[in-house]
Amino acid sequence: MKKILIIEDEPGVRITLEDRLEAEGYETESCPDGVTGEQTALSRPFDLILLDIMLPGRDGYAVSENIRKSGSTVPIIMLTARNTDLDTVLGLRQGADDYVAKPFDMAVLLARIEALIRRSSMTSPAKTGNNSSADFGDFILDREKGELLCSGECIPLNGQEYRLLDYLVSNPEKIISRDRLLDEVWGYDSETSSRTVDVHIAKIRQKLGESDIPRHIITIRGRGYKFLY
Repeated sequence: MKKILIIEDEPGVRITLEDRLEAEGYETESCPDGVTGEQTALSRPFDLILLDIMLPGRDGYAVSENIRKSGSTVPIIMLTARNTDLDTVLGLRQGADDYVAKPFDMAVLLARIEALIRRSSMTSPAKTGNNSSADFGDFILDREKGELLCSGECIPLNGQEYRLLDYLVSNPEKIISRDRLLDEVWGYDSETSSRTVDVHIAKIRQKLGESDIPRHIITIRGRGYKFLY
């Protein structure tokens, strides 16, 4: 049974999520504030975290950032009532895998939960790619260890960043649309926001030191992205 941690301060939303997720066969645990939620997330394993942004004690941005700093790659979906580009980008930059705006369609949320859990368990870093490693520029993508290295130093990537980079590296010279990346990397069959892809690409470029002049991940305007060795 997959276990989901719900960090949500609104009792009505929390109870609704608990009831529906348990009816779908998930085990749930809930926390009403950011401090308790973060402590719980770091104290035992979960298959996915649903994380509200506006929380007492500690907001969702800080909770997500601290979870990632701990080395955890558990999928995180942020729940936000502030559906603006700025809020979305900030949440994804702090380590969330995706976001869902309130009020949300429960069927859409369930589909995203199922897809992220499935993709996370099927494509752990050590199981992705066709070869044990890939070299590009000064970087080595070590698929045995699930690490990105530069001059022997490990560059930290969360699970979704690793899977996205590995997919791009495995498909060089091809123009890959945002919809295809959502399908192949996130596992989404239904339409969702391409903003998720764009922010994750920007995070990877920053970690490669290529925010200003991309060398390896190139934007093809109106079509998607291309990876170049």
